[in-house]
Amino acid sequence: MAAKATTISVPGPGGSREVRISSPDRVLWPESGFTKLDLAQYICAVGQAFVAANGDRPLSLQRFPGGIDGEQFFSKNPPKGAPDYVRDVMVVYPSARSHPQLVIDEPAAAVWAVQMNTVVFHPWPSRAENSDNPDQLRIDLDPQPGTDFDDAVPAALALRDVLAEAGLTAYIKTSGNRGLHVFAPIEPVHEFQDVRHAVIAAARELERRMPQEVTTSWWKEERGEKVFVDFNQANRDRTMAGAYSPRALPHAPVSTPITWDELETVDPRAFTVQIVPARLAATGDPWAGFGENPGTIDTLLAWWQRDLDSGLGELPFPPDYPKMPGEPPRVQPSRRKME
Repeated sequence: MAAKATTISVPGPGGSREVRISSPDRVLWPESGFTKLDLAQYICAVGQAFVAANGDRPLSLQRFPGGIDGEQFFSKNPPKGAPDYVRDVMVVYPSARSHPQLVIDEPAAAVWAVQMNTVVFHPWPSRAENSDNPDQLRIDLDPQPGTDFDDAVPAALALRDVLAEAGLTAYIKTSGNRGLHVFAPIEPVHEFQDVRHAVIAAARELERRMPQEVTTSWWKEERGEKVFVDFNQANRDRTMAGAYSPRALPHAPVSTPITWDELETVDPRAFTVQIVPARLAATGDPWAGFGENPGTIDTLLAWWQRDLDSGLGELPFPPDYPKMPGEPPRVQPSRRKME
């Protein structure tokens, strides 16, 4: 019979905390056999790097009460019964509604989230004390059907050059699936809309340089076999799996920070809940210096204005967003032609 509960000691900045884990033998990833306790121990092992990447930010929890093959839901407001070392912060959603979101400040808070059946952690690109102004520019390189991770690699390298020309230092991590996430630390002085426009400007410049390999087309029917630069991940309340967050895929992968030097040789499937702690201990955190020298998006915003002046307008927003200024019709191109 499976154990009903256990307690693990979680190291933290103020000493260790004891965190209770119920149903520790519950299998979360049936293919690999990894359990809830395995996940809690993983968070303990990567705790310092995990909090450095995801802490002090509004956080959404992707929770799986019965394992990754079962029911799932996103928890944006703090779950009931949060311990006193877990806090929340009020944020504003695209609807203009305000609501509290969870914030973690130490590894024990992340382990407690695992106790609440969290598998994937989705941090905002802004800090808790200034949630309206992102301090990270994030770009999601998403291989479309007919392409794979190897196609995202040259796109990421070219994107690093684009961002460098705009005065930004790029960091990279695997998505935990088939894509890549490119981040750049920025000064938190612009609202989400401006940062989105900066991302679009960088995406369009990348598309100009790699027109056969990269696309900014929002509509899937227009993307073809290319790598999609998902600019809408830069919107308010749009998040991606955080650095060192597990993913809800059969082999228990982790969205893993890597160095640019290793990008062309890594196998993203090798970065799993079982493997990443040893990698981190052996090589250190490739994102350890992230945020020390934030850049500005001024050059990218100048590129955005340049493109506007040349006739390139706003791009579509996610379907659940309110109608936004300058936005084109939210109708598929093929449907517009039929009508």
